[in-house]
Parts: sequence; C-alpha cells; structure tokens
Amino acid sequence: MKKTTLGVIVGNRDFFPDILVTEARKDLEILAEKMNLNLIIPNENETKLGGVETYQDAKKCAALFKSHADEIDGILVCLPNFGDEKGVADVIRLSGLKLPILIQGYPDEINKMHVARRRDAFCGKISVCNNLRQYGIPYTITHKHVVHPTDESFHKDLVQFLGVCKVVKGLKNLRIGAVGARPSAFKTVRYSEKILEHNGISITTIDLSEILGNANKLTAKDQKVIDKLESIKAYSPTGKTPEDKLVQMAKLGVVLSDFIEENALDATAIQCWTSVQSNFGCNVCTNMSMMSDQLMPSACEVDVTGTLTMYAMQLASGTPSALVDWNNNYAEDENKCVLFHCGNWAKSFLPDIRISTAPILGTTVGVENTYGALEGRTPAGPLTYGRVSTSDLDGKMRAYFGEGMLTNDELNTFGNRAVAKVPKLQSLMRYICNNGFEHHAVMNASHTASILKEALGKYLNWDVYYHDEKIED
Repeated sequence: MKKTTLGVIVGNRDFFPDILVTEARKDLEILAEKMNLNLIIPNENETKLGGVETYQDAKKCAALFKSHADEIDGILVCLPNFGDEKGVADVIRLSGLKLPILIQGYPDEINKMHVARRRDAFCGKISVCNNLRQYGIPYTITHKHVVHPTDESFHKDLVQFLGVCKVVKGLKNLRIGAVGARPSAFKTVRYSEKILEHNGISITTIDLSEILGNANKLTAKDQKVIDKLESIKAYSPTGKTPEDKLVQMAKLGVVLSDFIEENALDATAIQCWTSVQSNFGCNVCTNMSMMSDQLMPSACEVDVTGTLTMYAMQLASGTPSALVDWNNNYAEDENKCVLFHCGNWAKSFLPDIRISTAPILGTTVGVENTYGALEGRTPAGPLTYGRVSTSDLDGKMRAYFGEGMLTNDELNTFGNRAVAKVPKLQSLMRYICNNGFEHHAVMNASHTASILKEALGKYLNWDVYYHDEKIED
C-alpha cells in the first residue's frame, strides 16, 4: 500500500527547552511507522533541532517542501511548545503548497510545569491558528485542543485527516469521460462543464455512435472480446443471459476500456438508455459495475457530477461507491427509504449478484434488449450518502453529505436495491427539494461524511451541507 506523505513543521520558540523538540521528533518517527507514513521534515543540520523558529528556518523548510511538492499529500504542524506562529505560517506561504494542514499541540503535564518541561502549546496553538487565518490559509484542528501523538484520539484525528488529504489531492486534475448525450427526459443530470474545469476537473466527451460503431466492428473471435467475456463471466453469475448478449456486452466493454485508456480517464458517465438498448441490444450496467468495483467509477444517464461524487466518496473511504435513486418510502417509517437502480452497482454491494434484465426499461425497448443489468440486494452496513452538483446560477460547486445505516429490512422487488435508515430523513428530503438537488445520490459503505465535508468545504471552498443528527461538541 502506497504511503501517505506529510510535510512536517515542528514549531519551536527559543526560550523553551530543546529536549521538547527532540522528543517530539522521536514521537513523530514512531507515529510514522505505526501509521505507514512518509515524513518530509528538516533534519537537525538544516535548522536548529530540525524545527522552525525563525524566518530563515521557514525559508529552508519551505524549500524542502517545494522540492517534494509532487509527493506531499498534506502538512502536519507539530507544536511541542508554544512554537513560532509566524514561522509556521511563513513556511506554508513560501512553499506555495495548497494542501490540507493539521495542527497538533502537545499537552502540559500538571506535575511538569516548571521551566525545564513547561510547553504552553495550549496557548501557542491558538496563535498559530490566528496567524493562518490572517494569511488566508485553511487548516484542520484536532478534536482535543492539545493531544499527545500517542493518544488514541489523535490517531483518529490523523486517520480522518489522511482521508481529507486523499480527497483533496485525488480531485485535482480529475479526468471524467462523458459517453453520449444525456437522456432527453433527464434535465436533472445537466451540469456546467466550465465550472468543473474551473475546479480542475476535465471532461472528455465522445459521441455514443463512435462507441457503438467501434463495438460493431469487433467479432466474437477477437482476443480482446474473448478476454473481456471471460472477465464478465468471472465477475458475476450470468443467470439466463444468452451467450450472444454476453458477447455484445464484452464488445462494449472492450471499446469503453480502450476509450478510458487512450484518454487517461479516472471515471466515466455513460448514456445507458435508451440508445444502447435500441441500437446495440444490451445494457451497459455490468461493464459499469466492473469499472466501479475496480475504483474507476461509472455513472449512468451521463450523470457527470454523479460520478464525480462517486470518485470523491471512494477517495474518502478507499472502497467503491454506487449511484442510487432516492426511490421509495419504506412503509410508514419516516426515517427509512428504498435506494434503487436498475442496476450497475459495484459487486461489493451485491453479495447475491447476477446478470439479468431491466424490467422497467424493457417495457419500452423490449426486455430481450436489456440483458446486462444486474440483480442484487445490498445487506446491512454503514452508509455515507451524498451528492455533488454544479450551481450554474452562482457559478459554484455545491454538495450535501450525511451518514446512516443500510438495513436488512424486507424488500421484495427487482434490480439493485437497498433499504437505508437516515436520521431526520424528512428534513433531508426537504433540503434536497428546496435546494433543487438531483434525484440521483451516491452511497458508500462507510462513515466518511465528515471527511468529505472537511475536504470539499474547507479546502476546495465548495458549498457543503452536512446532514447529521448529532450536534458537534
């Protein structure tokens, strides 16, 4: 597993004991080993004790960070004592790095408040935050105001911070492929390509006719088609799907894979209905599921910001995401609902997965033309849900996120389906409707909404609503 790399600023103030800085560096070495981190930090020959105390120290530390700019995922500010607030802020400004920053300060021990061991980081952390705020630099703070690096609370803070780093860095220069035009009836999936580009997210478009045309040039004897067919059969039970439909799915999968590779894409959004069924005779769902399961998310109905949401969520959790409809109420329970799609959810959501048809779509295009849709029920587990969207009227990115649980409540229907329990669901639905969000949402089998809120809201400056039943303390 690739190590996360953090640039480390050890703040120091000259009239505090040197031993406090030396001890902190040793604590950080132990932490890095335990958390599988790579630390970029001045050595003791570059600055006094390897800390940052003066403007000259700040210049040296900033130069070190610049030389490792492509590697560094985030910055950790460690305050073994009061620290030098100007030095910390100057390092970040001079480095030019616009990355998440976590500020940690050591606690004093009540029986070691004498001159030789007193820290005052409780006060110094406030000063550092004040200066960063003045410099216009966003930062993250720990749950406890001061906390030792060995404390379990700090380990939780750090895990969350590393998730924030992955989301922020992962969304920079994201490349999404938009395959085909959105279904005419679905204005809900319209988006602003220019707003996305302004936020570093590029869209590569291709007409669906090119995809289908290239797929039609392939034959069942082509090695790429044979290999793709084998991967489809290995991925899911095929049920009653005819062999010729599986071959069609394989051809489509080959062409999509080529498009992704040629354009170095990270994710896709595909016009799944009704042109593919009418002009090619199958559903693209299985191929989309396979891509999402390999952490290359794919959303249907050319929902570009839907697949953007899928990608953001998988960065936060390290696991696949799925595009869902907020689809049905669940009996009389006001905090439960049915999540549904016809369906292309990643295999990790569907322990009973099998390739089937899409009955609703089949009523208009013929069920025989919808083989490739997946059938399966998602079991109980953690749930993060949410949605990213472009707000064209004010030129902004906006999003909402929250957490709940997937349940094992009875649900007798078809397609990809799940029952979700969301605290204050009725309030959430009012928020979605009042603010004109799409009926599509994204689910992830994790509890990572707070990571997404911090990453997208604080560091990317998107408008983020966090729906949570708890009041933060």
